[in-house]
Amino acid sequence: MTIKPLNDLALMSGTSFESIKYACILTDGVDIYKTFLTGSMPISEFLRTKIFLVTGKNSTNADDKVLIDAVDNDVTDFMIDMIREITASIPVKVDLLGIEGPTITHDASKKYTYQLGKGMKFFQEFNIPVVSHFHNADLVNGGQGAPIGATYYQALATDMKKPIVFINIGGITSLTYVGNYGDMLSFDCGPGNALLNDFMKKHANIAMDYNGKCAACGTVNEKIVAGLMEHAFFKKQPPKALDRNTFTDKAEHFEGLSLQDGAATIVAFIAESIVQSILNLCPEKPENIVICGGGALNPTLVRAVKQKLKSENMTEVASADEIKPDDASCIAFLAARRIYNLPITFPSTTGVSAPLIGGKIYDKEN
Repeated sequence: MTIKPLNDLALMSGTSFESIKYACILTDGVDIYKTFLTGSMPISEFLRTKIFLVTGKNSTNADDKVLIDAVDNDVTDFMIDMIREITASIPVKVDLLGIEGPTITHDASKKYTYQLGKGMKFFQEFNIPVVSHFHNADLVNGGQGAPIGATYYQALATDMKKPIVFINIGGITSLTYVGNYGDMLSFDCGPGNALLNDFMKKHANIAMDYNGKCAACGTVNEKIVAGLMEHAFFKKQPPKALDRNTFTDKAEHFEGLSLQDGAATIVAFIAESIVQSILNLCPEKPENIVICGGGALNPTLVRAVKQKLKSENMTEVASADEIKPDDASCIAFLAARRIYNLPITFPSTTGVSAPLIGGKIYDKEN
């Protein structure tokens, strides 16, 4: 097969359920040659409520399957409408679609994961090859199934000073380390936006702490943060992956706090888990650190991470604007790797036994 750059359009949502991100890039799964557009569209409150209804459910259960299928159709239709709008506005013909819908369940111990978005329905609608379900093969072959973006960050880091660490703060937070010789380490390192969003929804009936304004007015309860850092997850060595609900049972710790103090304490918990992971689990002290994902848009959270890094005499955080890491671009990149049968997960990133190709192709032959 001749490897040539493809115009890849990808839609991606993670575990925070805030929005559907989109990107169209020119890539062959090894290099990224051009970015045509990136952006996001908020998920409506009505659709978000439906997604929450199936969070944690398992499609192998007959009752769960009926409900999941209904929500899956709704999310797929929403994403199809987005693709129609995007393809009508960009000046290039799309060669490939990458789809990573909201993750409603991810349980490596049961080798089970579910991302919303029906691949065949996208193909039937647009007659463009589709790649989705990037995590499944890794789980079946003994890996954690996440994180899966290490090769994308490695490509971004080609001309950057190394070692470099990418901190992706989505619904949960993942960390990718790229060493001086391109060596990779990747793992979920702690909670992310999901914990904060769920707290804000419950106590203020808003989707998130917009621009970190609420947390900025609060006082951190350091005893709660210290207690939460004793969670068994933080004692595990990588590779390791989280479900968005891993820390849900710990949310009771924030119940006695005011809205502002609760938000501030959650932000401090996220920041502490990030910094301790860098200090304790990375092979070498990084020369560069890049914060990306939805959490990079929360200035209070970014400031908390920077302050903790500074207190540990760590490097200054680089500007993500220089290389523009983007979750949807990552999915587009991985879709191209699948088309060209290039691996996306490795023993050092998910614990799979050997480098593994990931993603299911939906086209005329599949």
